[in-house]
Amino acid sequence: MSQKKAVVLVSGGLDSTTVLAIARSQGYECYSMSFDYGQRHRSELLAAERTAKVLGSVDYKVIKLDLRSIGGSALTDESIAVPEEETGGIPITYVPARNTIFLSIALGWAEVLGCDDIFIGVNAVDFSGYPDCRPEYIAAYETMANLATRAGAEGNKLHIRTPLIKLTKAEIIQQGIALGVDYSLTVSCYQANDLGEACGKCDSCRLRKIGFVQAGVADPTRYRV
Repeated sequence: MSQKKAVVLVSGGLDSTTVLAIARSQGYECYSMSFDYGQRHRSELLAAERTAKVLGSVDYKVIKLDLRSIGGSALTDESIAVPEEETGGIPITYVPARNTIFLSIALGWAEVLGCDDIFIGVNAVDFSGYPDCRPEYIAAYETMANLATRAGAEGNKLHIRTPLIKLTKAEIIQQGIALGVDYSLTVSCYQANDLGEACGKCDSCRLRKIGFVQAGVADPTRYRV
């Protein structure tokens, strides 16, 4: 009997790397996918490639997109500053429709590969308030995926797997450590430099720092200062 396959969305960050480790631990043959979408820095893509290789991905693809052409986010428009203090509401680091775009391309690859499962590291507890990280969104997307694909129409139910969605950042880190994840290989910062060194000030850095403290684990993040 052939091993079950999964497409795993990886960004090089803490959450998606943990998800890749979880998928592998559950017996999946993992096909990892990242996106070069015009984000501020490439160090996260280098981290994604590193972690995909270390965690035994069967294949790793980088899909090129140009979300700079529509802008609307501090991550795709360099004229918009990345906030370095906590803000209310949906932050300007939200990239319009990003998870919908990413999941749609992953869905296409899953059909080609004959995968029934797509893993994504969304989280609705310790996160930045993005609307496309909520359980309601994932449930709605899964329904759409099964209506919109040949696989779904032929009765091969597709699943969007979100193993981190109800976990705190500390719980995510603890689970990753238990699975042997080396978090020094990951880059979470919204404005990391070319060496992958984190600013230590943005929302992503703040949540990551707190997570390591609460998990009781030494923070391996490389900071600029």
